[in-house]
Amino acid sequence: MSDALSIYFAGDLFDHKDLIGNALLAAHIEQESSGRYKCLLPQDFEQGSNRKEHIRDQDLKMVMEADLGLFNFDGADLDSGTVVEFVVAKQLDIPSVILRSDFRNAGDQDAKGDKWNLMCSFYPRTEVVSINGMEWYQQAREGHLPVDETIKSLYRRLASELIIAFDKARSGAPLAREPEFMERLYQWAMTFPGAGFEEFIGNKNWVADIIENKKRKGLIG
Repeated sequence: MSDALSIYFAGDLFDHKDLIGNALLAAHIEQESSGRYKCLLPQDFEQGSNRKEHIRDQDLKMVMEADLGLFNFDGADLDSGTVVEFVVAKQLDIPSVILRSDFRNAGDQDAKGDKWNLMCSFYPRTEVVSINGMEWYQQAREGHLPVDETIKSLYRRLASELIIAFDKARSGAPLAREPEFMERLYQWAMTFPGAGFEEFIGNKNWVADIIENKKRKGLIG
């Protein structure tokens, strides 16, 4: 679908469990949304030999271009790269969904709060999907289903919950309704990373194209 909403999928991608889990969830989000949402997986764009600024710049560019963000907040400590990408998305008022499937308690909030550091909570146009991954897995394999059926059941359910959250996150009113302000904000976002980020972008119409695309999709007033 040409008008599919793009989602930057942020999270760990360091081992086979991360990589396959990310790919499975992304595929189910696209399938369960009938193509309305399409995930952009950094792991599909990175090469093992690329290091340092190129990887950072490529990921930041994808965050800024995406219509929405999905941020995986699993783990006793949040992945630092994911946190940076989340903050960049919030600075640009990108509708976002935080996913936590880790059943462990962590962070510095009370029992009813989020299970991570409070500095990553309370942002506008942000929805949280927090589940007990172990419990959902046991429910999916009820009756000792074959592993492929268990995977399908679990990821369909999770994708459906995330799609509801994406719909809600993007239905919120933009913080800034003037495209001119958003253009200045994106111009600054192209400047502040330094280390040759502007040269990496290399397209003088990059910001204008982003603003026009997001305005057309109703993400900017």
